[in-house]
Amino acid sequence: MSPASTKASTLTLDAAAPSSPVAPASSPDRLEPGRPGYRRMSFALFAAGVATFALLYSTQALLPAVSAGFGATAGQASWTVSAATGALALCVLPMSALSERFGRRQMMTASLTVAVLVGLLVPFAPSLGWLIALRAVQGAALAGLPASAMAYLAEEVRPKALVAAIGLFVAGNSIGGMSGRILTGWIAQLWGWRAALGAVGLLAVACAVVFHFMIPRARHFTPGSLNPKALAKTVGGHLANPLLRRLYAIGALFMTVFGAVYTVIGYRLVGEPFHLPQGVIGSIFLVYLVGTVSSAAAGRLVARLGRRGALYLAVSTTAAGLLLSLADQLIAVLLGLVLITAGFFAGHAVASSSVSRTATTGRAQASALYQSAYYLGSSAGGTLGAIAFHAGGWAGTVTLGLLAVLGVVSITLYGSRVARAERRYLAPVASVQN
Repeated sequence: MSPASTKASTLTLDAAAPSSPVAPASSPDRLEPGRPGYRRMSFALFAAGVATFALLYSTQALLPAVSAGFGATAGQASWTVSAATGALALCVLPMSALSERFGRRQMMTASLTVAVLVGLLVPFAPSLGWLIALRAVQGAALAGLPASAMAYLAEEVRPKALVAAIGLFVAGNSIGGMSGRILTGWIAQLWGWRAALGAVGLLAVACAVVFHFMIPRARHFTPGSLNPKALAKTVGGHLANPLLRRLYAIGALFMTVFGAVYTVIGYRLVGEPFHLPQGVIGSIFLVYLVGTVSSAAAGRLVARLGRRGALYLAVSTTAAGLLLSLADQLIAVLLGLVLITAGFFAGHAVASSSVSRTATTGRAQASALYQSAYYLGSSAGGTLGAIAFHAGGWAGTVTLGLLAVLGVVSITLYGSRVARAERRYLAPVASVQN
């Protein structure tokens, strides 16, 4: 999801922030509510957001059916999700660089077109290997949308209207991710998983058509030059920053938990003792709505508890949800998913917003690196969670999640010790200078 949240907008905006010159805020033709083009732009990017996350996670709710269709294990089938998110993670940085050269609108159009065309081929994959390969191509294509959409908004929309415009795109992400899973679940129950993937492909076609005809022409984009050396230097500088490295690791570990849980939960609920039908399993993803609330509350948590305190609360909530989900009562499992989702979104919001504050230069690349780590965590979590489930059942997946949570706690504790040591060192220096 990456799951989308109100705080995710901060991450994506920074990841795609333009390095090319942008029009001044007072430019009379920048978009805002009430001006021609604003509503068209809003609908276009909402549709793009729906298509992006409906396609990216289209197979996640269908994994038990995919396993049955190809005679594959949970670990093998999970690659249909991990390949897409992993390819997106690897392509975010290069796609953001290409959008600087060729334009935001052009990049979004090309990315969405390729992803939709691949989506129409996915239901006809003759083997699991072909399905995984097509999903990897689809994920790589989709990387061009988050890398370009927020930069387009930053350049074309007046600052006072920017938050609302970003909110509509993020809402499209969230609705696409949730509705895509629910749609595939119920259609798969009636007509099979291939029909479900075909329905997602047709939904994406409709969204792409809306986007193509409604997105306004970019008026304030100035092409930049591709400079791989400068990009490599900036990226290397961020990776050399210990605090940024810790934040990247925290984002990846949180997403490892989330990816593992939501990749495997279908296998848990379709088997003993629940035996839920595919449509009901798809509807479980309505729990994502909890994340919208918890991510929105993350800012208040940080103000009250501090960044590390908010992270401790997030990991505690996630761990409690993992342990609760071990029960064999459906209500306990659902409550566990609520806690896991709330904890994940809060932790992700804290970590992603901290990246922007930590990076003093090259914020676009700093946040793009976080996004890469985040989706690599999703890819790793989905595959490792499925392998753990195959080896030890749901308890194996929960153990993997608890180990990732322990990793977040360890990193946060280490960061606290480093911060205290720095304060002790700087205090005498400050007194001498005074």
